[in-house]
Amino acid sequence: EITGFSRDEAFNKPLVSTFIKSNLRDNVQSIMQNALNGNETSNYELEFETKTGDTVYLLVNATTRRDTDGTVVGVVGVAQDVTETKKNENAITAVGKELRQLVDTANAPIFGIDKNGLVNEWNNKTVEITGFSKEEAFGKPLVNTFIKSNLRKQVQSVMTNAIMGNETSNYELEFDTKTGETVYLLVNATTRRDPDGQIIGVVGVAQDVTKAKHNENANIAVARELRQLVDTANAPIFGIDAGGRVNEWNDKTAEITGFSRDEAFNKPLVSTFIKSNLRDNVQNIMKNALNGMQTSNYELEF
Repeated sequence: EITGFSRDEAFNKPLVSTFIKSNLRDNVQSIMQNALNGNETSNYELEFETKTGDTVYLLVNATTRRDTDGTVVGVVGVAQDVTETKKNENAITAVGKELRQLVDTANAPIFGIDKNGLVNEWNNKTVEITGFSKEEAFGKPLVNTFIKSNLRKQVQSVMTNAIMGNETSNYELEFDTKTGETVYLLVNATTRRDPDGQIIGVVGVAQDVTKAKHNENANIAVARELRQLVDTANAPIFGIDAGGRVNEWNDKTAEITGFSRDEAFNKPLVSTFIKSNLRDNVQNIMKNALNGMQTSNYELEF
């Protein structure tokens, strides 16, 4: 039934060369020879070729066959058809291989640790951005080896929480690369579980935001430079918000008015600092500027 060969078609045919998959014939021949020598084998997996060219998987006990005098006359195989189980196993294995390939070749850094914090996942993208190979990373303590020293305590807390089942999203990590540079990763720290649901570690799926971080840092540096230029400019610079309250008051303005930045901030500019006879005109100029109509070279009396 399972092979498709009738008894008549099978009798007196060489079992191994006729019905066993070619890549297994040497092993099966050895098992049969052992059984003929009285050394039996239990739960040996065979792959039979069926009449239609399919493969069936049998779990076989190869038992020595003897006559009434105890002389070995052959071998009997008592088997269990495990084809469906094997197909399911192969399907799971194929899915596992596919998932492994997806992780390894993903365009995002993916790394993981076991419950002791040792690296056990390190995909190709992580290799690329850190400069450390899988072999160099595996088995190393993630936090102490790859995380910037000033962030280790915080990152250790995030990893410990994930191992306890409390996951974290969009957490920024700073990795030390092999060349001593810093890469910035935005990480989701996800709890990793075995098939029984037991926590076995943490997987980090990350986004490399190094370029964005460098741009952000550059913008911050420019903003600081502009702030310094405004504060130290040799001309008075002041500003108001949409409500007319002071929100800019540089050092030169403080010097010529005598009012410090703290004294001026959040005060209504016109009613506090402008001569009373000019307030209406100045108020109109400020209102126009707030509406997008600018005025140049207007003389104020503070």
